[in-house]
Amino acid sequence: MDARVPALAGQLLAIERELRGLGLWAEVAPTREALASVEPFCVDTLAFEQWLQWVFLPRMKVIVEADHPLPSASGVQAMAEVVYRDRLSEVGGLLEALGEFDRLIAR
Repeated sequence: MDARVPALAGQLLAIERELRGLGLWAEVAPTREALASVEPFCVDTLAFEQWLQWVFLPRMKVIVEADHPLPSASGVQAMAEVVYRDRLSEVGGLLEALGEFDRLIAR
């Protein structure tokens, strides 16, 4: 097992906590069509927080739980900074959690 896995699992939980705390956690999943987007971050069909909740977190949880190889890089914090550029102070905790995830992946 990759030594980063426990810390990454914790970061995934931290990202979920931040989304919930910001009121960005949805109870209803997007449509299958919206989730089937081939665009990066599903930018054509989902809000960024929807992508985090319904695509990113589930995929990363499968990777971590199944001990699959980890990605070699992640730029999820940079995308969040673009998406939330007008609300940076409000989403600071989320940006911090995403940044720590990126740093762990880059190690």
